[in-house]
Amino acid sequence: MKVDLKNATNRQVDLSLAGMTCASCVSTIERSLNKLPGVRAAVNLAMESAHIIAPNNISDAQLISAVTAAGYSAKAFKGERESFERSNRLGIRVLLTLLFTTPVILISMFHDWHAQIDKNLLQYLDSFNSLLQSNKATFEIAYPQAPITTWLLIALSLPVVFIFAWPIHRAAMKNLLNPTMDTLVSLGSLISFAWSAYSAFDYQPNSEMPNIYVEVSAAVIFFVMLGRYLEHRAKHKAGSSLAELFKLSVSEVEIKVENENRIIPIDQLQVGDIFVVKPGDRIATDGQVISGFTTVNNAFLTGEVTPMEVSIGSLVFAGSINNNGNIIVKATRVGSETELARITRMVLAAQSEKAPAQQLADRVSKVFVPVVLLLSIATFFAWYLNEANLSKSITTAVAVLVIACPCALGLATPIALLVAGGKAARSGVVIRSPRSIEKSVGITDAVFDKTGTITSGQMLLQQMTLINNPLTTANTAIATLDLMSYALSIESMDSHPVAVAISKALSKQGIKVLKVSEFEHTPGSGVAGRVQSTISATSKAVLIGTPISIARATTAFSPEIQKAIDSGVARSNSIAVLAVDGLAYGVFEVGDEIKSESKSAILHLQKLGINTWLATGDNQEAAITIGTEVGVPADHIFANASPADKLALVENLQAKGKVLMIGDGINDAAALAKADLSIAMGSGTDTAIAVADITLIRSSLNAVIDSLAISKKSVKIIKSNLGWAFFYNVVGIPIAASGNLSPMYAAAAMSCSSLFVVLNSLRIK
Repeated sequence: MKVDLKNATNRQVDLSLAGMTCASCVSTIERSLNKLPGVRAAVNLAMESAHIIAPNNISDAQLISAVTAAGYSAKAFKGERESFERSNRLGIRVLLTLLFTTPVILISMFHDWHAQIDKNLLQYLDSFNSLLQSNKATFEIAYPQAPITTWLLIALSLPVVFIFAWPIHRAAMKNLLNPTMDTLVSLGSLISFAWSAYSAFDYQPNSEMPNIYVEVSAAVIFFVMLGRYLEHRAKHKAGSSLAELFKLSVSEVEIKVENENRIIPIDQLQVGDIFVVKPGDRIATDGQVISGFTTVNNAFLTGEVTPMEVSIGSLVFAGSINNNGNIIVKATRVGSETELARITRMVLAAQSEKAPAQQLADRVSKVFVPVVLLLSIATFFAWYLNEANLSKSITTAVAVLVIACPCALGLATPIALLVAGGKAARSGVVIRSPRSIEKSVGITDAVFDKTGTITSGQMLLQQMTLINNPLTTANTAIATLDLMSYALSIESMDSHPVAVAISKALSKQGIKVLKVSEFEHTPGSGVAGRVQSTISATSKAVLIGTPISIARATTAFSPEIQKAIDSGVARSNSIAVLAVDGLAYGVFEVGDEIKSESKSAILHLQKLGINTWLATGDNQEAAITIGTEVGVPADHIFANASPADKLALVENLQAKGKVLMIGDGINDAAALAKADLSIAMGSGTDTAIAVADITLIRSSLNAVIDSLAISKKSVKIIKSNLGWAFFYNVVGIPIAASGNLSPMYAAAAMSCSSLFVVLNSLRIK
């Protein structure tokens, strides 16, 4: 088929894949896809997906056919949460394998048990035959020629090798032309089992004990499946960030048609449709407000906790939450064109790119596996052609296969991660996968989000300035407690975030709430009402609102009031002015709070030689105020940063070094996924947590320092684990090929290698 590449335009295609087990599978699928004209494919093993840039001339069916031709299955990725959900069948399979493998290994290790086991089993057999005779059966079960313990071991190993290990054998068969780690595991277990069964059938009484190596088969399968299970748990989390993004989408929307409202599926909504958004609802799609006033939570887009006030003419975005008012919106973008859909695509594209460091075992699998297979075959013929008997030739070849079996390679990183994860958890740090700790080495730049990362992410009353008597006349004096009661009485009736912060702070001080009448809320200005006086039967006219709105209803602000307003504005905080009977008596400054340890943590990173940067969706004044206070250089501060801006900053820094991104919001997700190492605050959104390499359960930037220290030590342990695994193979394979190592001792060497990996990993503690 010819494809007109000159006139073809490119499109992005994402496929869900099944059947991959290692890097050999990844390269096989990539080669098959990249053979198609104009196609560029990147396969992600952790997400089990392919991110493809293909000409419009090439259909999804052609791409899926290319994957199928390589021996794997694929389907179009539509973004459903089900695409990322995995079952617990592997965990059950590992548990059952353990139950059957444990007695096989123990009985094989303790030969003194054999006589007693033989005696007991023969007694059971005699009892069964007696039962058959009493029921006048015409047959009985004869004693086996081989010791009955031998047949017990074979029977216990049978389900392990042929049932529980079936996915491994199936993968090996699919990759006959491109052998993988599964090929070694499958061949080693099957040959060991087959030779053990043959030896048991061929056993002659009064001869040497049969050559039984079923414990090799069972142990190899168990250790490999255990490593796969630990890896599977990390894989399960790798794709869940997109599922969290999908939760922001609504399935239905209420539209206005002529004089009635109608609920329709979201996929039927068209540009230009008018739809209703009630308090507490998510906004269905991007649009422009044509009626109503409210505040909306745009945290997924900006990462900022301060709700945005919207009115007629304001733009709103799909996924945002309507806080407190009814609004009517005209749809301007729908479906894949919304801002939420764009962020989703950025996260998917960033996650689909290659990680900078792949597991060493997978990187060398193309060479390691075929070489071991050839060595095993060569060993068999070398012995057999040199007049060795068939048993000796097979035994030596199996020893080569077994000792080279990559159990230690499979356990090197998951076990180290498990130990590191335990230590990290005690420090309030969750490490997601082996690649997370590999990527912590060599960090040159650290990019911080502001809200929820450097700051607490909560609106709090930062400063309160109260003037008892602005005019210094007797009849205008009001006690401080009375002023606080007036403020609490009015603000407790309002749901605005600034009012809520003021109410919470005053309530904690035990301030009394007074009776309020004629309460009125003016959107964008503030609240007003008449509050019962504390000293007379009359009521006071109390107003709380923005400085501009209060200035219009009162006399000129006193110098103390104006100074408090200017100070709060300089800190980029929200300002509410309290006025009573036309006079301004107080200023409430509400804003986000810098975490106490933020400055010390940032300075510590700088001492480690790591450049620090701040990227926030907040305004320039707030960004510079917060950034410089915690020690970030002024020229490293980026304000009004959208998700795309944060992603671009990370990409630019990656051109010169290795980037760490620290954030907590959905708006940080794309940058987190793109960064070489990403850390999410545990108090942040599920999407940020799911996409990040490391999550800080302890909402402190000091945990960043701890996570880097733990990760760096873990990398050293993993390298030593892998180094040992390869060293013992390099030394053990020649010994096994020389005929001086039976499969039993080869299995012991394999087990010792795995044990070394586990014990070495414990040093992380």
